[in-house]
Amino acid sequence: MKPIFLFFLILFSCNEKVKETETIIEHIKLEKGDLKLPNYELLTDLNIKLEQPKPGEWLYNNHEKEQSYSDYIKSNPVSPFKDINIIYIQPIGTFTPWEQKIINWNTEYIELFFNLKTVQLPSISENSIPKTQQRFHNGNNQLNASYIINSILPKKTPKDGIVIMGITAKDLYPRPSWNFVFGLASYKKRTGVSSIFRYSDGSIDETNYSKCLMRIIKTSVHEISHMFTIKHCTYAICLMNGSNNLRESDSRPNALCTECLSKLSWNLNFDNVARLNKLISFMEKHHLNEDASILSKQRDIMLINK
Repeated sequence: MKPIFLFFLILFSCNEKVKETETIIEHIKLEKGDLKLPNYELLTDLNIKLEQPKPGEWLYNNHEKEQSYSDYIKSNPVSPFKDINIIYIQPIGTFTPWEQKIINWNTEYIELFFNLKTVQLPSISENSIPKTQQRFHNGNNQLNASYIINSILPKKTPKDGIVIMGITAKDLYPRPSWNFVFGLASYKKRTGVSSIFRYSDGSIDETNYSKCLMRIIKTSVHEISHMFTIKHCTYAICLMNGSNNLRESDSRPNALCTECLSKLSWNLNFDNVARLNKLISFMEKHHLNEDASILSKQRDIMLINK
């Protein structure tokens, strides 16, 4: 079976409106070149070097080139600009009460992570997806993720939207030859969709929701970081590592390594300590203690040397 965790689709065609928006965003990014980067050298001891990839892991079959901090700046990455600065979340279909809580918390976390206003739009019906773009496969009702990111979400993106992420409780597939995907994104159109269908062990309730929440917030911010032009990380164990499967993804922290943190901080120009405090508080509230501990170490070093 082919690797199935996150298959990223890069699309090179777009309408004139999208092209105009991207031109504006790239122009303002060039003007940000004089921003000073916080000193992250003090955090490098927290980086954990990636081991030699094993068969079945992402880097075993995907030989990706490292994107350095300087490479990132030179790429003129996508960046919020004036009235184009809101992240939108588009629920698709219906959700159980606990699934809806997961969706709401995911929206809250995305806003804390990127320090950008994040708005959850009213849910749209699955009937907006033609029957020809749905299928019954291996016992599961599935939605065509490619159709969603190319035909549904671009039309749903408000004028002030920098990114839109669809989310559903239904299973997803990207093309007929694939069994399923957890998520799919178009970086040119800045659209993505993720599913919580395979993120829980049975029904979700107050005793086990943390695992599903941990997985969907990790997927969402990973995907959206890609839309801000951050590539897969080959520098250290990191939120931005590529993953072939759920086991590999679960082994990665919901925390950025020094290199990726420097890119995102420069791009979005956030207050690192204030941001980390909010993320740690969120994780502790939802019993994501391992990730909270990693972020606390980053925060404490920053506080000592502030």
